[in-house]
Amino acid sequence: MLLLDLDRTLIDLQSFTDYAAALDDVRALLGEWPDADVPDTDWDRPTQACMSVLHALLGDPRWNAVSDAIAVHERAAVSQGVVMPTVTDVLGLLRSVPVAVVTLLPLDVARQALVSHGIGVGPGEPVDLVVGRDPRIRPKPWPDGLLAACDRLGATPGQATMIGDATWDQEAAARAGAGFLGVPSSPTGFAPGTAVAPTLADAIRHVLGQ
Repeated sequence: MLLLDLDRTLIDLQSFTDYAAALDDVRALLGEWPDADVPDTDWDRPTQACMSVLHALLGDPRWNAVSDAIAVHERAAVSQGVVMPTVTDVLGLLRSVPVAVVTLLPLDVARQALVSHGIGVGPGEPVDLVVGRDPRIRPKPWPDGLLAACDRLGATPGQATMIGDATWDQEAAARAGAGFLGVPSSPTGFAPGTAVAPTLADAIRHVLGQ
């Protein structure tokens, strides 16, 4: 089973999402918020801050309003997003194995991004299932989304490999007990010694033994 990140793994939305404006909207809603204990990444500061505040507010009634404020900017980026290199080369391969996308994006944004960029979701499509941002599921780097995907597709975490571009994907896989293979989108994406592949196609073929 394959567990795939979306942003900068399948489609680059992050480069076109104004997370700085989203962060301003979050500040207008909250003023101050507690720090969240999350891993460092190669994301820019506004992107990491927006994702971190969603961790800091888990269980807080303001979570939905903050998520919705950020989602306005993520949704606006869908039409500008760019499919990552080699993704189209392996869409056929994805149909041969259960595939779930586990993403920090809201479910509706993730599905819209995938389908509008030619990556179908559903029976017979390259992606069987999408697990998106949800107040009931702790987001990556927590393992909850990966575990939910495995459960819904009838696999154990030990039968799954997560492929993603960020340390949050890597840590979520480790916490879930799944394998991990990185597809770094920058030279500083992962610590030395991390198992990585140069492209998504290379990563998928490696995991499938092709």
